[in-house]
Amino acid sequence: MNTVQRYRTLNIYENKFGYCRAVKRGPFIFVSGTTAIDIETGKVVHPMSAYDQALKAFREIITAVEALGGKKGDIVRVQMFVTYDDDSEEVGRALKEELGDVEPAATMILGAKFVSPDMRVEIQADAIAS
Repeated sequence: MNTVQRYRTLNIYENKFGYCRAVKRGPFIFVSGTTAIDIETGKVVHPMSAYDQALKAFREIITAVEALGGKKGDIVRVQMFVTYDDDSEEVGRALKEELGDVEPAATMILGAKFVSPDMRVEIQADAIAS
């Protein structure tokens, strides 16, 4: 039997829109689109830096995977949605710094619009817990 486990945070959008940060079913872990929200204030941090926003998002993703019994090395795919074309290099640099040793399959889509104009990047991920 595959039970479902959920990992929730205090991110304002999870409660507002009715979702959770990550879901695990069997060995599969799916992490929702993750941005750079300060859960204390509900505000986007680093509004001028896609690099810093991406670092925060990747770290939140790793935390979510670990909270559901996986590890960083279990991440197999990431999708990065980036507002400004010029930010692609910085988001890619953050990917390499945080997950370069994992080398997940990756997609980066440029020209995205988000629920807050201060968001420059949103990242989602999938993992298979070993």
